Amino acid sequence: MSVVPTAADPQRVTLARAAIAEGRTALGIELGSTRIKASLVDLDGAPLASGSHDWENKFVDRMWTYSLDDVWTGLQECFASLRADTERRYGVSPTTFGALGVSAMMHGYLALDGDGELLVPFRTWRNTTTERAAAELSELFGHNIPLRWSIAHLYQAVLDDEPHLDALRSLTTLAGYVHGRLTGRHVLGVGDASGMFPIDSATRGYDRSMLTQFNELVAERRPDLHLADLLPEVLVAGQQAGQLTPEGAALLDPSGTLRAGVPLCPPEGDAGTGMVATNAVTPRTGNVSVGTSIFAMVVLERPLARVHHELDLVTTPAGDLVAMVHCNNGASELGAWAEIFGQFAVALGHGGEPDAVFGALLREALAGEADGGGLLAYNYLSGEPITGLPEGRPLVVRTPDSRFTLANFMRTQVYGAFATLSLGMRVLEAEGVELDTLFAHGGMFRTAGVAQPLLAAAVRAPVAVATSASEGGPWGMALLAAYLGAAADLDLGTYLRTRVFAGSDVTVVEPDAADLAGFATYLDRYVAGLEIERAAVAATAHGA
Repeated sequence: MSVVPTAADPQRVTLARAAIAEGRTALGIELGSTRIKASLVDLDGAPLASGSHDWENKFVDRMWTYSLDDVWTGLQECFASLRADTERRYGVSPTTFGALGVSAMMHGYLALDGDGELLVPFRTWRNTTTERAAAELSELFGHNIPLRWSIAHLYQAVLDDEPHLDALRSLTTLAGYVHGRLTGRHVLGVGDASGMFPIDSATRGYDRSMLTQFNELVAERRPDLHLADLLPEVLVAGQQAGQLTPEGAALLDPSGTLRAGVPLCPPEGDAGTGMVATNAVTPRTGNVSVGTSIFAMVVLERPLARVHHELDLVTTPAGDLVAMVHCNNGASELGAWAEIFGQFAVALGHGGEPDAVFGALLREALAGEADGGGLLAYNYLSGEPITGLPEGRPLVVRTPDSRFTLANFMRTQVYGAFATLSLGMRVLEAEGVELDTLFAHGGMFRTAGVAQPLLAAAVRAPVAVATSASEGGPWGMALLAAYLGAAADLDLGTYLRTRVFAGSDVTVVEPDAADLAGFATYLDRYVAGLEIERAAVAATAHGA
């Protein structure tokens, strides 16, 4: 993969300028948990420019949510940021693209009326108020339905007899909602759809028998609710999913510069774009994405032998079966500590860029004892279904004989970010699932050589990081958009292998024996200490 052209590459800058001016590019936009990001690439997937906008979810009436006003303000500012980057780099502003795609956080609940208006505030994947619904559906289907899945939110609303159901006409995800406003089409990529309702891997569509079971389940309470009429149409990677309408162009770019008519690929979830961005879409490959949440996606050679509450069964953007280990809590707590240490540095008169502070602290983790020196860290800002916690409280715990050093503290924070993931990966290991390599991506891996070996110890498998690791989900979405022009000739895996990642620079780290033993000791302490976390939730429930 080529890097973004710079002024030192005049020929490449000239070629990039022409591609942008003529619309021979693909744009990917991803609405992540803390940032909306855009990636502009040429039609071979090489990055050209980027844009971003910071945002944050809110905890309103005990629900994690984002307002739709913030969605559109954020998208417009992200697009403006991208346009400014292209002007700065190439002296040209894009007015059209060869293809466009939108991705976002998976799961959650966006319930719309017949006019496409939101009926209740957007309920994100972080909400864990669907315990009864998820348990009943999992038993009914013989298929694990996690608390964050859209169908669990819908059924919980039925159980609670929520009045908005009378006006419910469609259900979608955040990516599906944005795509619908840009194109007028109620569709979803199969990977994102697989986090709404179970997918039949043979048909690449919703499981028909489970659709019938659901309708029968709710028939007495909601006789007019027919699930197939509510869910988006499912499309696979390479299928065109509509065109940018004039109204959609104005929503994305109020300046009026962006022209309508751009073809869009199916909207996808952040899990799918992470798989594409790491070239992990074929069996025996997998990827780990580290952000506000952390999840591993492992492409399966065969179905699992039985149902596990720790594992979701979802799909790649092409519809192939994937086991997903999803942890609600990722690197946010680690980032919060980095911010505190940064403030301390400023108070001492030694200011530093946030990335520099974060990198310095991560590097300190390598000097820590292999087991973290007896410390414990829980990164639970929200509930964590894998460990059975409906709510979370970030904690650092030490005993009188713990070795409380900065190095041990930071190693424990990194271990705490990976611990719940490790528990889920051990379930896959017990199922006999084998991995050749696990690819990692996300901001944590911008600091070379630190998180990678510690993650290898946590998952007990080789971990690879490519030079493109920090490009992340928006780049993966841009690749899916660019794939529209190649899908007639190449399957997705071949396209990525031969057109995008051929010759890419990848560093692979094998698990270190001392780190393996140290993390295993830490994880035993972590599991035993979950009682402390439960007690903290109970003791501070009123304050929450």
